Amino acid sequence: MKIAILGTRGIPNNYGGFEQCAEYLSVGLVEKGHEVTVYSPHFHPFQNDHYKGVKIIKKRSPKNFFGSSASNFIYDYICFNHAVKQDFDILLQLGLITSSLSIILCRHRGKVIATNIDGLEWKREKWSKLIQNITKRLERYGIKFSDYLIADNIGIKEYIKKEYNRTAEFIPYGALKPKKVNPDILDYYKMKVKSYYLSIARLEPENNLEMMFDAYLLSKSNVPYYIIGKHPTRYGDYLKDKYRNKGIIFLGAIYNKEHLDNIRYYSKLYIHGHSVGGTNPSLIEAMAASALIAAHDNKFNRSVLKNNAFYFSTPQHLSLIFSKKCSNTHRLIQNNLENINNNYRWPLIVDKYEKYFKKILNLID
Repeated sequence: MKIAILGTRGIPNNYGGFEQCAEYLSVGLVEKGHEVTVYSPHFHPFQNDHYKGVKIIKKRSPKNFFGSSASNFIYDYICFNHAVKQDFDILLQLGLITSSLSIILCRHRGKVIATNIDGLEWKREKWSKLIQNITKRLERYGIKFSDYLIADNIGIKEYIKKEYNRTAEFIPYGALKPKKVNPDILDYYKMKVKSYYLSIARLEPENNLEMMFDAYLLSKSNVPYYIIGKHPTRYGDYLKDKYRNKGIIFLGAIYNKEHLDNIRYYSKLYIHGHSVGGTNPSLIEAMAASALIAAHDNKFNRSVLKNNAFYFSTPQHLSLIFSKKCSNTHRLIQNNLENINNNYRWPLIVDKYEKYFKKILNLID
């Protein structure tokens, strides 16, 4: 099969979840003998035209002229308009909202369009009511004009069926086995084994960081709380100013997987606050790294973690989790590892995408 992957900031990953998916999926499909192309913006630091057998097509992003949000729509259109003119069998669009105009307006020229819709973007609290309404409408028409839909979370699959009466294929994100544990890595970050709390997230309102930080302060814990994630935004500056010198330490983005695996593994508690749908890769990776997890109580997180986490919905709930001495945590961790091994390993995910693509193209029943 000839497959194009669009909608990301390129590979190898130096940004986030969809980029990680594009990297591992594309390389995995190439190893299975397929021809895979990933579209990448011109500013991505990787400048070669191939990555581990995956072809890279660079397209210029106008982000310096229009800002990141508007430029994403234009960049996605440029990539999509180019891809439909090539001899690909399937275009896999990762993310729906900024690609929706492309899916709606561009002639598909007989190409099969499979869209992974991600989460419920219109619910993001950072958007105004007007932008939320526009985003919801883009979701509606993007789903309508996509040939096939992929959901990375059972909750999203159910939402698509209920809201639009369309069936989506459930294919989650994957997780790699962690690198060898090495507590010496913690020295670089001034961390101590099992003596810190941890969250990995972009500093956005829908990730409930203020709720989590307020809970930490309510608990009066003297255990430091580390936050890993990009934060050069207005909201990030607001959080850093509000919680400065209160035991909450903002480390910024870290992309070294060995470091991240060890930071997760040696944490006392991993706190996951994502709430707008989909399966966040950082949650899967925390499970794979044997972290004890407290998660925001919503159907998306519960569909992944089942009963193998502590759940919170208010600062008071989470402050109690911070404060109490947890028992029987080994069982929670082992159940999550078993779940990862059975459902979320990247070889399994690559197999699911390959099988689904072959089914779409009538190569198998």
